[in-house]
Order: sequence, then C-alpha cells, then structure tokens
Amino acid sequence: MTKKYSIPYGKQHITKRDIDSVTKVLQSDFLTQGPEIAQFEQAFANYVGSTYAVAVANGTAALHLCALALDVNETSKVITTPITFAATGNCIRYCGGTLDFADIDSETYLLDLDAVRSKLESAPKGTYSGIIPVDFAGRAVNLEAFRKLADEYGLWIIEDACHAPGGYFTDSQGVKQFCGNGKYADLAIFSFHPVKHIAAGEGGMITTNDKTLYERLLKLRTHGITKNESDFELDLDFANGSPNSSSTSTYPGWYMEMQELGYNYRLTDFQAALGLSQLQDAPHRLDRRREIAQKYNDAFSDSANILGQSGYIDGHAYHLYILETPKRLELYNFLRTNGIYAQVHYIPLHLMPYYRNFGWKSGDLPNAESYYKGCLSLPMFPTLTDEEQNFVITKIKDFLE
Repeated sequence: MTKKYSIPYGKQHITKRDIDSVTKVLQSDFLTQGPEIAQFEQAFANYVGSTYAVAVANGTAALHLCALALDVNETSKVITTPITFAATGNCIRYCGGTLDFADIDSETYLLDLDAVRSKLESAPKGTYSGIIPVDFAGRAVNLEAFRKLADEYGLWIIEDACHAPGGYFTDSQGVKQFCGNGKYADLAIFSFHPVKHIAAGEGGMITTNDKTLYERLLKLRTHGITKNESDFELDLDFANGSPNSSSTSTYPGWYMEMQELGYNYRLTDFQAALGLSQLQDAPHRLDRRREIAQKYNDAFSDSANILGQSGYIDGHAYHLYILETPKRLELYNFLRTNGIYAQVHYIPLHLMPYYRNFGWKSGDLPNAESYYKGCLSLPMFPTLTDEEQNFVITKIKDFLE
C-alpha cells in the first residue's frame, strides 16, 4: 500500500529543549517584561552582527515601529517591491505615507536597483524618503549598492529580512555582510512566525546600529513610555507630587513618562524563551535548508518544462525554494492530490484591491507580474526528510513528463 503523505511548504520543529525553556518561564515570576527578553535580544544581535536588537510582538509590529522611528508621515513617499507579504508595504500606510512600487529583477526576484534608480531620477529630489528592500525567499539584497543609491538621494533603508536570518551577500571588498547587521540599512526586521527559520509562535525583532533609533524603538514598543531618568522632561517637584522635593536629587521609583504616542508591541518572556532556544539550532537548520535546496537544484537542472528556479546562491538562507512553470495551476493541484501542499509567494502587492485604489493596474510592473504567473514554492523546512523530498521530486517529474 502506498504511503499517504501530507507535506506542507513550511513547518516548525519544536524540540524538548524548546518545551523545557518555555515551561521554565511559565513557572517563573515573569510571563512578560522579564529577563528572557534582554537575553534573546542580545543573542540575536550577536547572531546577525548588529549592535542593538529590539524584540517585538511580530514582524508587522517591527515594520510599523521602524516606520514610526523614522518619522514616516503624510509627506513621506517610500519605494518597495511588489513581491512581498502585505505588511512590508502596509507599515508605510499605517503612518499615512505614500507607497510606491518598483519592479523586481527577473533573475533574482529581488527589488531591482535600476528600477529604483529610474524612479528616483525621474522625480524631483526630495520626493522620496526611503526604500524597503526585501531579502525575498532568503536571498540577500546587495545593500551596499542600495546604500550608495540611498545616500545619493538622502534616503533611509529598512531591510525586510524576515526570510533571511543567517543569510548574507558579499560586498565589494569580499566581506560577507549578514542580513540585519546594520552596516548598510538603518533598520532591519525579522519574523518568528512558525514557518520562519526561528519560531516563537509569533514575534519579531528589529536590529540596528543606531543608538538614537534603538532608544526610540524601546519607547515606541511600550506606549511611548520611558523609565530612563536621563530622558525625563518634567521636574522633580511634579514627579514627587510635592513642591518640597527640591532636596531630593533622584526621581521616585514609580515615576515614568509617556513622551509620544506608542503601542503595546512587546514580546512575552515565554515567546522569547522559545526564540532563544530555537536560535541555538539556527546554524544547523540553515545548513539543512541549503542541502534541501541543492538537491532540488540537482533534480530539476535539466528540466525543459521549468522556466527557472531559485538556484543555489552563496549566502542564500532558503526560507523558500521557488520554481517557475507555465503550468503552475495544474502542477499546484496535482501536488495537492498527492499530499504535497506547495504554496504561491506572492500575489503582487500592487495588484491587491487595496493598492489598486491608488491607481496601480496590470502591466505596471511586468517582471513581477510575469513571475507571479508561474511561481510555486516547494516544501522547504529543516525536518523535511530525504524520503519526503524524493517523493516531491518524483511527483513533479511525473507531472512534467
């Protein structure tokens, strides 16, 4: 009897150590705002090579806080890719800004540098405020090139690195630049959704090397409130509630100030504990993703009916493995009947009904739209077994032949 498979495109893996880490926190004095947060932040900053890290509720919250910290408002106009999850662009709209899309490179699927340059050159200087490149599928954007362009026009950069913890590109000096290390982007964000490299149920992280942005992010994630005495704006008399407090040189222990409108975007301690435990296995799991990608590459390298695939790229983090085929719908349905739940990433964001309201239409970004017609994400997760992957490959070849 043929074994019945059920193979998703992505899947979390929870170990006994993960469970024990969460249980320990659940039995502790802190469920939130405790010591696990700082430990996770420090460990993650070390992993990607950044100076600072700020843990938040999810990747969407991370994007929103980045936009707030960079003062995005109704006068801001920002460029991003249409091949991304909606949150990448929505964070600009949350702040009242205008979102502009530039096309992708048809070979890399990443935001096309020349397309961005063309938009900047065709508009008066000062029209745009920033760029949000996405390390799509796990392939690292060449941020050195984007930084040079951004500096030319006075723009900030938010790197959406949700797909690429551990990924890197090699700069012009031959140095590996890891996603989120803060050398070229002002801010970078990550997600800990279950299908990502590091699972915390939900959760996100912002990394930066900018102390001013870091300190503002800490306030914004907690209602705009600070307990840092050096930042206080009101005097000791008010803080103590007494006009006779001039002899006191310190603020009372209860005192805090809400200095701007922030949000409750905190991560819990038990989520941080899970993320911290998962982070310990991240290098090994990344190696396994790359092994799976190489096997797909070898299997499909001679297939005339596949238009393209991710291909093994040095530094690629392989959150997704994408192939393109002119019979995407038929293949998608065929795989599902065989228990293989491939997925499509993504429907071009500029063609979603919401963004069509701003005048976007079919034909505006031909590379992104062509990519969407044939893209399919194959199962890609570290616990995918050789037997399961062989089954996926066999079924795809059966269909193509």
